[in-house]
Amino acid sequence: MSAAEFASQNDVHALYSDHHGWLVGWLRRKLGGDAVVAADLAQDTFVSVIEAGSAPGIQQPRPFLATLAKRLMIHRHRRQLLETAYLDLLATLPEEVTPSPEVQYLALEALRQVDQALDGLPPKVKEAFLLAHLDELSYAQIAERLEVSTSSVKQYLTRANRHCLFALSP
Repeated sequence: MSAAEFASQNDVHALYSDHHGWLVGWLRRKLGGDAVVAADLAQDTFVSVIEAGSAPGIQQPRPFLATLAKRLMIHRHRRQLLETAYLDLLATLPEEVTPSPEVQYLALEALRQVDQALDGLPPKVKEAFLLAHLDELSYAQIAERLEVSTSSVKQYLTRANRHCLFALSP
Protein backbone atom coordinates (compact mmCIF):
# COMPACT_ATOMS: atom_id res chain seq x y z
CA MET A 1 0.00 0.00 0.00
CA SER A 2 1.39 3.39 -0.98
CA ALA A 3 1.71 6.26 1.47
CA ALA A 4 -1.09 8.15 -0.30
CA GLU A 5 -3.44 5.15 -0.08
CA PHE A 6 -2.60 4.70 3.59
CA ALA A 7 -3.24 8.40 4.30
CA SER A 8 -6.54 8.26 2.41
CA GLN A 9 -7.59 5.14 4.31
CA ASN A 10 -6.79 6.90 7.59
CA ASP A 11 -8.83 9.93 6.49
CA VAL A 12 -11.83 7.72 5.72
CA HIS A 13 -11.47 5.88 9.02
CA ALA A 14 -11.30 9.15 10.96
CA LEU A 15 -14.27 10.60 9.04
CA TYR A 16 -16.31 7.46 9.68
CA SER A 17 -15.36 7.21 13.36
CA ASP A 18 -16.05 10.88 14.04
CA HIS A 19 -19.27 11.33 12.08
CA HIS A 20 -21.04 8.01 11.41
CA GLY A 21 -23.14 8.10 14.58
CA TRP A 22 -24.11 11.71 13.97
CA LEU A 23 -25.06 10.98 10.33
CA VAL A 24 -27.24 7.98 11.27
CA GLY A 25 -29.02 10.12 13.89
CA TRP A 26 -29.49 12.98 11.43
CA LEU A 27 -30.89 10.60 8.82
CA ARG A 28 -33.23 8.97 11.35
CA ARG A 29 -34.70 12.38 12.16
CA LYS A 30 -35.11 13.17 8.45
CA LEU A 31 -36.71 9.77 7.79
CA GLY A 32 -39.13 9.85 10.71
CA GLY A 33 -37.22 7.37 12.84
CA ASP A 34 -36.55 4.61 10.31
CA ALA A 35 -33.30 3.23 11.74
CA VAL A 36 -32.74 0.58 9.08
CA VAL A 37 -33.02 2.96 6.12
CA ALA A 38 -30.95 5.56 8.01
CA ALA A 39 -28.17 3.02 8.56
CA ASP A 40 -28.28 1.95 4.90
CA LEU A 41 -28.13 5.54 3.65
CA ALA A 42 -25.30 6.39 6.05
CA GLN A 43 -23.35 3.41 4.76
CA ASP A 44 -24.05 4.42 1.14
CA THR A 45 -22.86 7.93 1.97
CA PHE A 46 -19.50 6.69 3.20
CA VAL A 47 -19.19 4.32 0.24
CA SER A 48 -19.69 7.35 -2.04
CA VAL A 49 -16.94 9.21 -0.19
CA ILE A 50 -14.60 6.24 -0.59
CA GLU A 51 -15.44 5.76 -4.28
CA ALA A 52 -14.88 9.45 -5.00
CA GLY A 53 -11.65 9.51 -3.02
CA SER A 54 -12.80 12.79 -1.50
CA ALA A 55 -12.15 12.12 2.20
CA PRO A 56 -8.80 13.95 2.37
CA GLY A 57 -10.22 17.19 0.95
CA ILE A 58 -13.32 17.53 3.13
CA GLN A 59 -13.14 20.80 5.05
CA GLN A 60 -16.54 20.71 6.78
CA PRO A 61 -17.48 17.05 7.22
CA ARG A 62 -21.01 17.33 8.57
CA PRO A 63 -22.40 19.70 5.92
CA PHE A 64 -20.60 17.65 3.26
CA LEU A 65 -21.98 14.34 4.53
CA ALA A 66 -25.46 15.80 5.00
CA THR A 67 -25.50 17.10 1.40
CA LEU A 68 -24.35 13.75 0.06
CA ALA A 69 -26.88 11.88 2.23
CA LYS A 70 -29.71 14.20 1.06
CA ARG A 71 -28.90 13.38 -2.55
CA LEU A 72 -28.96 9.67 -1.76
CA MET A 73 -32.28 10.08 0.09
CA ILE A 74 -33.79 11.88 -2.90
CA HIS A 75 -32.46 9.25 -5.26
CA ARG A 76 -33.88 6.45 -3.09
CA HIS A 77 -37.26 8.18 -2.87
CA ARG A 78 -37.38 8.77 -6.62
CA ARG A 79 -36.49 5.11 -7.26
CA GLN A 80 -39.25 3.98 -4.88
CA LEU A 81 -41.79 6.21 -6.66
CA LEU A 82 -40.73 4.76 -10.00
CA GLU A 83 -41.01 1.19 -8.72
CA THR A 84 -44.40 1.89 -7.14
CA ALA A 85 -45.73 3.44 -10.35
CA TYR A 86 -44.55 0.42 -12.34
CA LEU A 87 -46.03 -2.08 -9.88
CA ASP A 88 -49.31 -0.12 -9.76
CA LEU A 89 -49.47 -0.27 -13.55
CA LEU A 90 -48.85 -4.02 -13.48
CA ALA A 91 -51.66 -4.45 -10.97
CA THR A 92 -54.13 -2.97 -13.47
CA LEU A 93 -53.23 -5.47 -16.21
CA PRO A 94 -55.34 -8.56 -16.79
CA GLU A 95 -53.65 -11.68 -15.44
CA GLU A 96 -53.18 -13.20 -18.90
CA VAL A 97 -50.96 -10.30 -20.05
CA THR A 98 -49.13 -9.70 -16.76
CA PRO A 99 -45.40 -10.26 -17.29
CA SER A 100 -43.65 -13.05 -15.42
CA PRO A 101 -41.80 -12.20 -12.21
CA GLU A 102 -38.51 -12.47 -14.11
CA VAL A 103 -39.66 -9.97 -16.75
CA GLN A 104 -40.98 -7.67 -14.02
CA TYR A 105 -37.60 -7.80 -12.27
CA LEU A 106 -35.74 -7.06 -15.53
CA ALA A 107 -38.07 -4.14 -16.26
CA LEU A 108 -37.50 -2.70 -12.77
CA GLU A 109 -33.74 -3.05 -13.26
CA ALA A 110 -34.00 -1.27 -16.61
CA LEU A 111 -36.00 1.53 -14.95
CA ARG A 112 -33.34 1.82 -12.25
CA GLN A 113 -30.61 2.02 -14.89
CA VAL A 114 -32.45 4.75 -16.80
CA ASP A 115 -33.05 6.61 -13.54
CA GLN A 116 -29.37 6.36 -12.69
CA ALA A 117 -28.43 7.44 -16.22
CA LEU A 118 -30.58 10.55 -15.79
CA ASP A 119 -28.75 11.45 -12.58
CA GLY A 120 -26.61 14.50 -13.04
CA LEU A 121 -28.83 16.04 -15.69
CA PRO A 122 -30.55 19.35 -14.91
CA PRO A 123 -34.04 18.96 -13.42
CA LYS A 124 -35.90 20.30 -16.47
CA VAL A 125 -34.02 17.95 -18.79
CA LYS A 126 -34.92 14.95 -16.61
CA GLU A 127 -38.52 16.08 -16.28
CA ALA A 128 -38.87 16.59 -20.03
CA PHE A 129 -37.52 13.09 -20.63
CA LEU A 130 -39.95 11.54 -18.14
CA LEU A 131 -42.93 13.51 -19.45
CA ALA A 132 -42.13 12.47 -23.01
CA HIS A 133 -41.39 8.81 -22.37
CA LEU A 134 -43.64 7.94 -19.43
CA ASP A 135 -46.57 10.31 -19.81
CA GLU A 136 -46.27 10.42 -23.63
CA LEU A 137 -46.80 14.18 -23.73
CA SER A 138 -46.14 16.15 -26.91
CA TYR A 139 -43.39 18.77 -27.15
CA ALA A 140 -46.04 21.50 -26.84
CA GLN A 141 -47.55 19.92 -23.72
CA ILE A 142 -44.12 19.50 -22.13
CA ALA A 143 -43.21 23.10 -23.02
CA GLU A 144 -46.39 24.33 -21.37
CA ARG A 145 -45.83 22.23 -18.25
CA LEU A 146 -42.16 23.31 -17.91
CA GLU A 147 -42.88 26.89 -18.99
CA VAL A 148 -40.25 26.80 -21.75
CA SER A 149 -40.31 26.91 -25.54
CA THR A 150 -40.83 23.83 -27.68
CA SER A 151 -37.31 24.29 -29.07
CA SER A 152 -36.00 24.06 -25.49
CA VAL A 153 -37.98 20.84 -25.03
CA LYS A 154 -36.41 19.45 -28.20
CA GLN A 155 -32.94 20.35 -26.89
CA TYR A 156 -33.72 18.82 -23.49
CA LEU A 157 -34.91 15.57 -25.02
CA THR A 158 -31.96 15.36 -27.38
CA ARG A 159 -29.61 15.85 -24.46
CA ALA A 160 -31.38 13.35 -22.20
CA ASN A 161 -31.73 10.70 -24.91
CA ARG A 162 -28.06 11.05 -25.88
CA HIS A 163 -27.03 10.92 -22.21
CA CYS A 164 -29.05 7.72 -21.65
CA LEU A 165 -27.73 6.15 -24.83
CA PHE A 166 -24.12 6.65 -23.77
CA ALA A 167 -24.74 5.77 -20.13
CA LEU A 168 -26.55 2.54 -20.96
CA SER A 169 -24.32 1.39 -23.82
CA PRO A 170 -22.10 -1.60 -23.00
